[in-house]
Amino acid sequence: MSSEIRQLQPQSLWNNFVDLNAVPRPSKKEERVIEFMKDFGTQLGLETFEDDIRNVIIRKPATKGMENRKAIVLQSHLDMVHQKNNDTVFNFDEEGINMIIDGDWVRANGTTLGADNGIGVATIMAILASNDIPHPAIDALFTIDEETGMTGALNLKGGILKGEILLNLDTEQDDEIDIGCAGGIDVTAKRTYQEESIPADHIGYTLTVSGLNGGHSGMDIHKGLGNANKLMNRILYAISRELNAKVASINGGSLRNAIPRESVAVVTIAKDSESQMATLVSSLTEEIKAEYATMEPGLIITMVSVATPQRGMKADDQTRILNAIYAANNGVYRMSADIPDLVETSNNVARVLIENGELMIGCLTRSSVESSKMDLANALRAAFELAGCDVVFSGSYPGWTPNVHSPILKTMEEIYEKLFNEKPKVVACHAGLECGILGANYPGMDMISFGPTILGAHSPDERVSVSSVQKYWKFVLEILKEIPAKN
Repeated sequence: MSSEIRQLQPQSLWNNFVDLNAVPRPSKKEERVIEFMKDFGTQLGLETFEDDIRNVIIRKPATKGMENRKAIVLQSHLDMVHQKNNDTVFNFDEEGINMIIDGDWVRANGTTLGADNGIGVATIMAILASNDIPHPAIDALFTIDEETGMTGALNLKGGILKGEILLNLDTEQDDEIDIGCAGGIDVTAKRTYQEESIPADHIGYTLTVSGLNGGHSGMDIHKGLGNANKLMNRILYAISRELNAKVASINGGSLRNAIPRESVAVVTIAKDSESQMATLVSSLTEEIKAEYATMEPGLIITMVSVATPQRGMKADDQTRILNAIYAANNGVYRMSADIPDLVETSNNVARVLIENGELMIGCLTRSSVESSKMDLANALRAAFELAGCDVVFSGSYPGWTPNVHSPILKTMEEIYEKLFNEKPKVVACHAGLECGILGANYPGMDMISFGPTILGAHSPDERVSVSSVQKYWKFVLEILKEIPAKN
C-alpha cells in the first residue's frame, strides 16, 4: 500500500511520510530515526547537527528575495506512540508501519499510524528538500522523546535556535490555530504487598476488559471514554467484597499518555461461589456496557477459567489497594473558567501492574494551571499513600500560556480567512505541546501550533485525513510566503 500512498497529493509530503514510517521510532529508542534525519539533511547539503540531548537541527538559508524576512523555526518531534490491537502481531522495535488507504483516511493495519507527529516531520522534510517553495531562513528542529517525557524540548539549550517565530506542527484539527496547552506531571505509586497461599477450595479465573477505543489522554480525556484500569477495578472491587475473591495479578494499560484500552486480571474464588461469580460478573458487564453503550460499543468483558494460581494478595492489602484505585480521580477534574469548553485539569490512570508482591500504578496529570495540576497530583498522592504506597512525582513540564496578541497569530488568521473564506478557531488545547518548554529558554519567541486533522491519536484507530493534509499544506506554503520582514 506504500506505493499508493506515495501517489497522494502533495506527493513530496506523503513520500517523506512513507520513508519516515519505514524507520522504527519508539520513544527513548530514537537512534535509527536520528541517523535517518541526519542523513536526510546531509544529503541535501544543509547544515545538519544534533545537540547534547540528540535533537536534530537542520538549517536552510532563505530563498532568493526572502532574506529580509524573520527567520523561523519549524518544529516537530521524531518519536511516536506505539499501541496495537491485542490480536495484532507486530514488533515496533523492528518493523516499519504497515499503512493503508481507507477512503479519505490513511491509517495503519492494527497499530498506531505515527501521523502524530510524523506528518509534521514529513512537512518539514518536504520544505527542506524543495527547490521551488519560497521561505525565509529556517531552523528545522526535530525533538526526541516528546511522547514519554518531553526530554528533547526540556534539554534544548538556549542560543542554538536563530529563529524569531516558531511554528509547531503538532496539533490535530485543521480549522484550529493553537496558542496554548496544558502542562503535565507523572504520578507513580509503588509498594510491596504481602502474598498468601490461595485456599485449597478456590478455583481460578482470568478477567479481561478489552475492545475500548483508547485515545490521547489529553485531547480525548473529555469524551467520556472507558478506562480499562478503572473498569477492571470496579469489577474486582465488587467480587472482592461480595465473594471474597482473591486477586493474584493485574496487568492493565501501557503508555502514560494513552487512555487504557485493555486490562487483564487473574482472580480466585471458592468453588461453591462459582455460580454467584458468573451471575455477578454478568450483571456488572450488563451494567457497564449500558453506561458506555454510546462511547464504547466495542467493549468486551470476559471471564475464563484458568489454572488456580498458588498465591494472591493478602486480604488487608488487597482491600486498601482496590480502594485506592477506586478513589483515584480519572478523567476531567476541572474545566477552564476562562476558555469555553477547555479542560483545565485532568488525570489518566494509565498503568496498573500488580504481580509477585510488587505494585505499580502510573498516572499522567495535566493542567493549564500549575496550582491546579499540583492540587490534583496531591489528591492522587493522598489516595495512594492511604494504601501504603510510596508516591513519586516526576517529569513535570510547564504549560504554554496563550498570547492573544501574538503577531504571527494575526498573520495566520488573515491568511486562513483569505484561503478558506472562514475564520479559524483560535484555541488552547489540553494536550502537552513543546512550545511552553521551548519558550523557557527562548523567551520572546513568537509561537503557534497547527496541523491537519488527525483522529484517534495514541490508539490503533489513529488516522489522518488526506483532504485535510492537502488543505494544511496549502496553508503552510502561504504562511511561509507571508512571514513578516525583520524589524
